[in-house]
Amino acid sequence: MAIVKKLLHTRYRVDDLETSVKFYTEILGLTETRRHKSPRGSELVFLATPNSDEEIELCSYPSSGGVQVQEDLTHLAFEVESLVEFEKHIQSLGVEYSDGPHMKDSGGGFAFIDAPEGYEVELIEKAPDSSGY
Repeated sequence: MAIVKKLLHTRYRVDDLETSVKFYTEILGLTETRRHKSPRGSELVFLATPNSDEEIELCSYPSSGGVQVQEDLTHLAFEVESLVEFEKHIQSLGVEYSDGPHMKDSGGGFAFIDAPEGYEVELIEKAPDSSGY
């Protein structure tokens, strides 16, 4: 018997909600599914990723103080078809990889971009005929 059924969402608290929503929708292509205020007063925006049931919840809660993300504390990882093509996309929007791309001899690889608030986003190109990267 499973204790939980599935992962539904991951929350990232942000100071500037609209800047973060713009980043995740315009740079990564996520879709805003809903927004509302929690009972304690947090402003919440939920974002859906193509081909995934899990959502990302962005939360603005100014009364809890400013967001300070430690380096290498956490990141989100998304699969892309091609790191080269994704790089062309982000460059057209004025964004550069902050690390990488790091390509593997067997194919596939990974790179990072910086999201607002100091969060990192990893982009993974899977190797052909592989479940890994």
